[in-house]
Amino acid sequence: MTLSFKALESASPGESYSLTDILDAARFNADGLIPAIAQQHDSGEVLMMAWMSRDTLEETLHTGRVCYWSRSRNKPWRKGETSGQQQHLISAALDCDGDTLLLKVDQTGPACHSGRRSCFYVELKISGASITSAPLIDPAILYSSK
Repeated sequence: MTLSFKALESASPGESYSLTDILDAARFNADGLIPAIAQQHDSGEVLMMAWMSRDTLEETLHTGRVCYWSRSRNKPWRKGETSGQQQHLISAALDCDGDTLLLKVDQTGPACHSGRRSCFYVELKISGASITSAPLIDPAILYSSK
């Protein structure tokens, strides 16, 4: 029998399923990707959103170092491979529909390519938008020696 996320709605805490069955039931998009939200594990700060393939998710689970799928480069992207600003996995969870991941991570330095701690620094209001944080490091410096 094929596992479904609908069936998991009535599951009790402590019930276990194989990783293969859960990932087979997960809802990757037509490109084989699933959105992954990275959250700092101790503060709850939302750091970024990126995409993962099944292979990059499995690599992340096996190594503990977060690996995403780069849509622009069309290849795995190990967070921090060019900037040194790595993410180490604390925990991973799928949402109730199996179509979004939440990664609780320990982020080294800025998570955003702009040099900011979080990629979510443009606050929107009915009156307009404002920038909520400054870069921790100049991106030109962040990527210059890598």
